[in-house]
Amino acid sequence: MASMMQPQIILLKEGTDTSQGKPQLISNINACVAVADVVRTTLGPRGMDKLIHDDKGNTTISNDGATIMKLLDIVHPAAKILVDIAKSQDSEVGDGTTTVVLLAGEFLKEAQPFIEDGVHPQNLIRSYRTASYLAIEKIKELAVSIEGKSLEEKKRLLAKCAATTLSSKLIGGEKEFFATMAVDAVLAIGAEDRLNMIGMKKVPGGTMRDSFLVNGVAFKKTFSYAGFEQQPKKFLNPKILLLNIELELKSEKENAEIRLSDPLQYQSIVDAEWNIIYDKLDKCVKSGAKVVLSRLAIGDLATQYFADRDIFCAGRVAEEDLHRVAAAAGGTVQTTVNNVIDEVLGTCDIFEEKQVGNERFNIFSGCPSGRTATIVLRGGADQFIEEAERSLHDAIMIVRRALKNSSVVSGGGAIDMEISRYLRQHARTIAGKSQLFINSYAKALEVIPRQLCDNAGFDATDVLNKLRQKHALPSGEGAPYGVDINTGGIADSFANFVWEPAVIKLNAINAATEAACLVLSVDETVKNPKSESAQGDAATMGGRGRGRGGYGGRGMRRR
Repeated sequence: MASMMQPQIILLKEGTDTSQGKPQLISNINACVAVADVVRTTLGPRGMDKLIHDDKGNTTISNDGATIMKLLDIVHPAAKILVDIAKSQDSEVGDGTTTVVLLAGEFLKEAQPFIEDGVHPQNLIRSYRTASYLAIEKIKELAVSIEGKSLEEKKRLLAKCAATTLSSKLIGGEKEFFATMAVDAVLAIGAEDRLNMIGMKKVPGGTMRDSFLVNGVAFKKTFSYAGFEQQPKKFLNPKILLLNIELELKSEKENAEIRLSDPLQYQSIVDAEWNIIYDKLDKCVKSGAKVVLSRLAIGDLATQYFADRDIFCAGRVAEEDLHRVAAAAGGTVQTTVNNVIDEVLGTCDIFEEKQVGNERFNIFSGCPSGRTATIVLRGGADQFIEEAERSLHDAIMIVRRALKNSSVVSGGGAIDMEISRYLRQHARTIAGKSQLFINSYAKALEVIPRQLCDNAGFDATDVLNKLRQKHALPSGEGAPYGVDINTGGIADSFANFVWEPAVIKLNAINAATEAACLVLSVDETVKNPKSESAQGDAATMGGRGRGRGGYGGRGMRRR
C-alpha cells in the first residue's frame, strides 16, 4: 500500500521528448542505414550521380559522398554522425567518402539483429574495436611501398592512383588526361603542403580536353580602365611589383574646408593632389618593374601613365591570386611605393595575356620558386565544370597523400575481401559470442565489392562467390583480386593498376568503426522543447524589431 502512495516525480520539463532503450537504438540504426542508402549508388566507376536542388535554386550534380552529405540537410541527430565522418574523411584524405558512410551503415545493419536478440551493445562495441584493430594491422601488412623509385617511375605510379580515384567521377572518361594533370600540379608545389597554392579557374565553353595546367599562376583579367589596351601584353623575364595600395586620384573628403587668402593658392592645392599620385607612379616606374599588380584599384590616370611607359598593370586582383604570384615569383606584397628595392620584386620567365574561351587570362609561367600551379578547367555546362573541380580536388588530395605516405593497396574491393577473409579465419579461433560479432564485421566489409557489382549491373552474388573462392586459396595468390568492372568477372586489381593509397582504407575503417560504436553506445535521446521554442521566439522578436514602423518586419504579416 505504501508503495502506491509514492508521489509522482517530475524531473523534466513538460513536453520533453525522451525515448530510450532498445527501440531508441534500433531507430538510430535505421536512420543511419537510410543515410547510407542515399549514397550507396554513387560508389565506384559505374556509380550514378545525384542532382541536388537547394532552397536558393542552386543545382548541384555530384557523386562525391562528402558533397552530397553536406548538401542533404540531415536533421536526425544520430545520422549527423555519418555526415561528420564523411567530412573528416574528405578533409583528411580527400577520397573514400562514400566508402566510409557505406561501411558505417553496414556495420550498424549487421549489429541490428544482435541488438534485437538482446545482446548488450557494449559486447558488440568491444568486438568491433578488436576487429577494426586487426583489420588495420592487416592493411599495413598488405600495403606495398612506392618509396625509393625514380621520379619518372613515381609519376607513373601516382598517376595510376589518381586515375583510380577519377574513374568513379563524372570526368572518368578522360581520367588519364586529368590524372597526369593532378600529378604534375602536386609535384609543382613540391614540399609545400598548402593546397591553396594550386589554383583552379573555371571557364565555360570548349571540351574537357581543352583544360590545361599552368606551371605558375593564371587569373582572369581584372576590371580595367581606358588605356589598358595600349599596354604590352607579353614580357620575357619581367620584374613584378605587387602592391596593396590604391593608385587613384583621391578627391578631398566631403565637407573638407580649406580657407584661402588668395585665389591663386587654390591651384597649388589641386596640384598637390596630382603630385601625390604622380609621385607614386614615378616610384613604381623607377623600380624597374614591368608588371604592376595591386589588390586595390588602379585608376584610369595610372593605367594611361603605365601604358605610355610600356608597363602592364592590373588592379583589384583577388587576394589569393596575389599571394600565389608572390609565392611563385618570389616577390613581396608592398603597402607603400617608397624605397622599392630589387629584393621585393618578383620575376618569371614569361608573362602574357591569353584568350581562353571568351575570357582573357593573365598567365605567369616559368616562375623561379615554382611552388604553385594553376589548373584552367573547360567544359560545356557550369554544373559539369563544378563537378570536375571537385573530382580534381579529390585526385590532388590522393596524390598528395600517396606522396607523403607512399604505400598503396589494391582497389576494386580486393583489400576489403582479403580483410574479410582474414577476420572470418581469426573469428574461428575465438570462443564465445565475440566470434559471431567479428564474423558480422567481416561480412559488413563485403559491402564494397557487392555495391561495386550492383552499381555496374552485374550479379553480385556470383562475383562475390568467385572472389571468396579466389581469396580462400591457401597460397595467398588471390589477395589482390577484386571486381573487374569491364567484364563483370574478377581480375588482379594490382596488376591492372587499380590502386589506392593505404591511408584511404585505414582512415575509412577507423572512422566507420568509431561512428558505428558511437551510435551503438547511445541508449537514450532527450529532446529539450525549451530550446526550440526559445529559438522561435528569438527569430520572431528579431523580425519584429527590424521592420520599419511595423511594415515588412520579418516576423510580422503585411497588412
